[in-house]
Amino acid sequence: MKIWPAIDIRAGKCVRLAQGDYDRQTTYGTNPADMALRWVNDGGTALHIVDLDGAKGDLSDNGESLNRSAIAEILEKCDVPCQIGGGIRSQSAITDYLELGAQRVVIGTRAIADTDWLAGVANDFPERLAVGIDARDGKVATDGWQKTTEVSSLDFARQISELPIGAIIYTDIAKDGMLSGPNFDAMHEMAQATSIPVIASGGVTTVQDIEKLATLGLSGCIIGRALYEGRITLPSALSASQQVAG
Repeated sequence: MKIWPAIDIRAGKCVRLAQGDYDRQTTYGTNPADMALRWVNDGGTALHIVDLDGAKGDLSDNGESLNRSAIAEILEKCDVPCQIGGGIRSQSAITDYLELGAQRVVIGTRAIADTDWLAGVANDFPERLAVGIDARDGKVATDGWQKTTEVSSLDFARQISELPIGAIIYTDIAKDGMLSGPNFDAMHEMAQATSIPVIASGGVTTVQDIEKLATLGLSGCIIGRALYEGRITLPSALSASQQVAG
C-alpha cells in the first residue's frame, strides 16, 4: 500500500485544517517545497499536494492558482510521483499541472457537478486523473468542503467505475485532521463499491491504522497531521505498509 504524505498549501504556506474548516488552521511551514523535501529525504516515494485556496475557488485575476509557483517548486525539487488537487476544474488546468510534472491530477467539485465533462477528460488523460470523493455523513461535499450535496459517495463511485480513472481519493471529513483514526467501515465500503483503486484520507494516526487499511483493500493512504506532529514517522509508516504487502 502506497503512503502519500500530504502537503496542503494556503497562501503559499504549508498548513493543515481540522475537518476541512478554514477557520481551524495550523501552519507548519512557510515553504511547502522544504516540507516536501523533508518527506522525500525521510524515504517518501510519493506526495499528495492540495491547493486549499483553489479548492475554495480563490484564484488570481487570470484564473490561475494563487499557489502555482509553490506547487511548481515542489515538482521541480522532488523527484517522486506527485498528485495535485484543489480547484482544478478545467482541461487547461489539468494540462498545465501535467506539463509541470505532476503524475496525476485530482478532480473534485467539477467531477461531481458535471459527469459528462469528467468522462471526457478521463478519456483524454487515461489513468492520469484521480477523483476526490469527500464525504460528510456519506454525502459528497464540494467547493473545499464548504457545501454538502445530496449525492451518495458510494453511488457516485459506482457511477464512474467504468471510466479510465487512476484512483479515487476518499476522505471522511469528520476524521480529517482529528488524529482519531480512519472511518474503517466507510473506507472498506468504498473499496468494495468500485474497481478503481481507492486511496484513504482522513484520520490516519498510527501504524496499526495503516496495517488495517491495507487489509481492507485500500491501495494507499494519505497522512497529514499525524506526520507533522510526530504521532507517526514516515519510515515507520512505510515499514508498516511494506510488511502488510509482504
